[in-house]
Amino acid sequence: MKRERIILGIDPGTTVTGYGIIRTAGNKAELITLGVIKLSKIEDHNGKLKKIFERTLQLIDEYHPDELAIEAAFYGKNVQSMLKLGRAQGVAISAALYRSVPIFEYAPRKIKMAITGQGNASKEQVAALLQKILKYNEKPDMLDATDGLAAAVCHFFQANVPSSAKSFNSWKDFISKNPGRLKTR
Repeated sequence: MKRERIILGIDPGTTVTGYGIIRTAGNKAELITLGVIKLSKIEDHNGKLKKIFERTLQLIDEYHPDELAIEAAFYGKNVQSMLKLGRAQGVAISAALYRSVPIFEYAPRKIKMAITGQGNASKEQVAALLQKILKYNEKPDMLDATDGLAAAVCHFFQANVPSSAKSFNSWKDFISKNPGRLKTR
């Protein structure tokens, strides 16, 4: 029987944090829920972090995810923005750690690549493809929700890569493991 997993995906932010939750079994995934944590009305940065932590704990306690997939902070020119984003990511990770949920971090480009095949895809492209992949009709008010969902789906795709695929450390390693594929003149 195929093992069922629930994956919580989070796109951290200090104005809006998006989330999506999927249920997977084998190579099939279905949407459970998606949404956002709106933080714009909270003026104090620490208050925003507390809200992200509390809501992430609520999602974990309600849906009992087996794993958390979270978008990694990306390098930007504004150091203060990066610091705030890193803190938002940190409190979501802390909530998962508090409930002993394993954490997997993915770069924004890797998430987009997993969903659309392009690392520079727009939020709209990601959202449209997620609707096709998971076969749901409702469109969220904010694309941050589908960004969180994309993290969960990216993790699902990564976990379903066949483990029998060979990996190599160098060309020398490849040749030593595949002597019959070497062509000599």
